[in-house]
Amino acid sequence: MTLAEAIEHANAFVLPGFMVDDVALTEERRRNEEAIKLLADAWWQAPAGAEPFSFGLVRSLADRNRVTCDSYGVDRLRDENGVNLARSLSPQDLIAGVACLQGRSYDDVAKTAGADARDLALAYTEAPPARVVMGFDIETTSRDPDRGYIINAGMAFMDLAPGNDPHDGHAVYFGIPSQYEAGVPLSDIHQITWADLAGKKPFREDHKAQEALLAAFRHYPLMAHNAAFEDSWLQLHLDGYAEARKLGEIALVDSRDICRRIDADGRALPRDARPNTLENWARRRGTLKPGESERHLGLDDVGLMLWTVQAEFELRNVYATGE
Repeated sequence: MTLAEAIEHANAFVLPGFMVDDVALTEERRRNEEAIKLLADAWWQAPAGAEPFSFGLVRSLADRNRVTCDSYGVDRLRDENGVNLARSLSPQDLIAGVACLQGRSYDDVAKTAGADARDLALAYTEAPPARVVMGFDIETTSRDPDRGYIINAGMAFMDLAPGNDPHDGHAVYFGIPSQYEAGVPLSDIHQITWADLAGKKPFREDHKAQEALLAAFRHYPLMAHNAAFEDSWLQLHLDGYAEARKLGEIALVDSRDICRRIDADGRALPRDARPNTLENWARRRGTLKPGESERHLGLDDVGLMLWTVQAEFELRNVYATGE
């Protein structure tokens, strides 16, 4: 598929409800997801203000693909990886996140980290946090942002200095199509049931929540564990998010990257022990007690993440660098 074909496909008038056989649904989903990837890549690569189309075209095609997946059966796609979930943030995004967190310039952090962020571990410990961060976590019905729905979001704010706690925490549920009353996808992970979602407005339709989130993201560094996941989902679900990200109005801080780079205990463990998961990292730092488990609910995970980052920074004497 060429970019011109992707634009034509995204602008085409399609009624997914008329596609009832697996072959047609599979082909439509494949073409949708290929087009979303092509369009998003072209939009990000174009100079700001000179994009060949609005990012709204990408979001609208993702909306259309979710309807196709609903017809197909999103649970059937659980073991099939899509192409529109980023595995990690770019080195440039990671450097920008540290710069925002510490109140430093991008160039200053890049001087330590290197253009490829190879030595970003040094930058993480070179200065203490200078900004209140917004911890954020979502629960979804799919791994892939163009296939499923955001059904829970949790957020809290925290000055990461020693002795502080998260504050102004908030959690909210969002609705999904009624066909999932029989079973919410991925409920075995997040334990969210239809009773939690019944009568709730879907995230894509909750314009008040979207406006509030976008305003907060513009004001505070957004910290998430594996922030590429939240970033991928927000691009395709939150109106205006990708546009603000491209203009440098939103900074992301990946707590999983902090764990990977500066937690020496985790680096000594084998990969199959999954040392960089929030649950395992929190156990090593004592913010999750023996016998406790990660809740996999937005607000609970946000608090656990913030306390664990704080504990890691204390252990690595990050705060002493500001004295």
